[in-house]
Amino acid sequence: MRNFRLLAALCAAVSLLAAAPARADLNVVTTLPDLAAITKAVGGDHVQVQSLALSSQDPHFVDAKPNLALALNRADLLIAIGLDLEIGWLPTLQQGARNSKILVNNPGFLNASQFPRILEIPQGKVDRSLGDVHPGGNPHYLYDPRQGLAVARGITERLAQLDPKNAADYRANLAKFSDEIEKARAGWEKRLAGMKGAPVIAYHRTTAYLADWLGFQPIAFLEPKPGIPPNPSHVASVLAQGRQRKARMLLIESYYPDTTAKLVASKIPAPIVTVHGGTDFRAGETYIQHIEELVGRLEKALAGKGD
Repeated sequence: MRNFRLLAALCAAVSLLAAAPARADLNVVTTLPDLAAITKAVGGDHVQVQSLALSSQDPHFVDAKPNLALALNRADLLIAIGLDLEIGWLPTLQQGARNSKILVNNPGFLNASQFPRILEIPQGKVDRSLGDVHPGGNPHYLYDPRQGLAVARGITERLAQLDPKNAADYRANLAKFSDEIEKARAGWEKRLAGMKGAPVIAYHRTTAYLADWLGFQPIAFLEPKPGIPPNPSHVASVLAQGRQRKARMLLIESYYPDTTAKLVASKIPAPIVTVHGGTDFRAGETYIQHIEELVGRLEKALAGKGD
């Protein structure tokens, strides 16, 4: 009887292994879900992709848990946003993963910030007294689909380098992604033409690339310095600016506390737009769908309707 049970268990295990999908050619881990979605778009069936952070998490503060180190241990390629966005947690995971391929300066590590046009590069000395200022520039470049496409091109070339037998497929996927995002962008820009010149308040300095793309004017931030929570005197100043400049909307990422933002928005008054922190990659959302969702929220706010 014991042997029969053992045989049955082995047969069941073999059946499960046989039913499991074939391993992808490359195992890719990204720090953020936007990067994961872009990588999947150009990698297709040849890549297995996992994001370390969720779209609901503040990407500056991700817990360096053992399961994330395990994911990196199995990775052929690690893709990071860079510009010190992940400096508080990624180096710990890289060291703990015991995978030399994904260490900085090795082919299995890709810093995506080399591909877009970086904005808000500080001039002069940067220290903690300035708040959470990134010395290399603003790392929130994937809010702009033009920069997302630039990153997709860079990722494609690294995939082709690591897996040359599938290089043609990666480049074909890039061509398809490029065509889809350019067609979508034309529609997005038409729908949001009213954003040009519009005064906008934001919670954190995540708006640089979005403003560069759509042409609105960030006039104030609820954080007195990046990463520093709002205080009463600063909030009063922002409210005064919002009223004086007739702010059209207030933008805040979903992972920030929104009590102060809602109060300020109600007193201006202006609609509040809650921005999802990134593509909901684990739920199957694509990067293009994520930008479409953001555009829809901005379009609604232009019509005077908030979340």
